[in-house]
Amino acid sequence: MAQGPGQQARPVIKKPAALAEAVTAALQPLADKERAVAMAAYMQEHFAFLGIATPRRRKAVHSLLRSYEGDPLAAADILWHRREREYQYVACDLLAMRAQTLAPDALEFLLALAQRKSWWDTVDNLVKVAGVQVQRQPSLAARMDALIHDEDFWLRRIALLHQLGWKEKTDEKRLFRYCLQQAGEKEFFIRKAIGWALRDYARHAPAAVADFLVHNGAVLSPLSRREAGKHLQGGEA
Repeated sequence: MAQGPGQQARPVIKKPAALAEAVTAALQPLADKERAVAMAAYMQEHFAFLGIATPRRRKAVHSLLRSYEGDPLAAADILWHRREREYQYVACDLLAMRAQTLAPDALEFLLALAQRKSWWDTVDNLVKVAGVQVQRQPSLAARMDALIHDEDFWLRRIALLHQLGWKEKTDEKRLFRYCLQQAGEKEFFIRKAIGWALRDYARHAPAAVADFLVHNGAVLSPLSRREAGKHLQGGEA
């Protein structure tokens, strides 16, 4: 991009380690111990935090991510090893920025990340990037078909949610099949995902979701039914 008068060209970052160090240098001065304690408590003490709110974090590293021309998967891997949770969030932002141009085998890398330091915050960011990969390579839907039976419930959550936002491109039969296959699951994050996936699709096809709930609502958990019916006329079916 051409630079305007008085503007300096943005330095290009090519090495993954260099990006990670630049991100660290940008975030460390913004650390807030008091906020970090509150953020860790919100995440049930699963992770340590620097204590940086999302808007401030993104503003601090935006130009760095834009200037990075190296392998986004390698950079994300380095950031994932950092102790504080904000570094995983930066990795998710980088992957989201490059979602349309990731390597053909990126899905397996994303699934591996989802199994490291797993919690809803990173998994739900990774699922969006995973969904883009399935859209780019429809044959990867078969991988989702396998994941819906995986022992790791976070991977099953990814399978359930990978079509979020697809609207008319949603494979309705696959979505409904996944929901029924997981209907008996007692794990909160699966029950919530079923409701979320159905609620999202209901924005595009309310009649189809309402009909699904009428015929199958009895086998879904109350949480799944409640979440699925939030935007339907009359609420829960």
